[in-house]
Amino acid sequence: MRRAHTRQSIIDAAYELFYRKGYGRVSVDAIADLAKVTKRTLYYHFRSKDELLAAMLESQHELARARIRKYERRYSGRPDDIVALFFSELAKWSKRPGWTGVGFTRLAMELADLPGHPARSAARRHKVEAEHWYAELFAKARVPMAPERAREMALLLEGAAALILIHGDRSYAETAARAAMRLLRD
Repeated sequence: MRRAHTRQSIIDAAYELFYRKGYGRVSVDAIADLAKVTKRTLYYHFRSKDELLAAMLESQHELARARIRKYERRYSGRPDDIVALFFSELAKWSKRPGWTGVGFTRLAMELADLPGHPARSAARRHKVEAEHWYAELFAKARVPMAPERAREMALLLEGAAALILIHGDRSYAETAARAAMRLLRD
């Protein structure tokens, strides 16, 4: 049990630092310090920083899935209500102190020159699963061409998140929501 707790402490520390500073700007020493373990202990649990990153992304993916399942009932009803909730949640999330954008996206972009990196495949899998979830919600709401609308929703959410981060202007969420609603009506 202690071993699992130590491993999770390391993953949590890595998440906090990678999210705040990015993968390349965080040292293994900093992760070990924040987790309150020795570097040797960190390497006992993870053979490399890349392996730790992969474990951290898997952990975050599972947490995101759990949150989706917990709040999934909220995402039902009329298509416009679903879309409005997507973007209002993005705007609310972006107000959190220290928000630095969408972690999976940021890491995939930071590692863009390493197509085989485990973080890239973890981010891809996470985004595919999110898009499938959007498609399921739209299909339940009887939105025509639900998979295509889900793909457009993914683009608008990612784009809005990026522009909120760049400009510090949360109104991009509202603008993207209006665009998404127009797409649903077409």
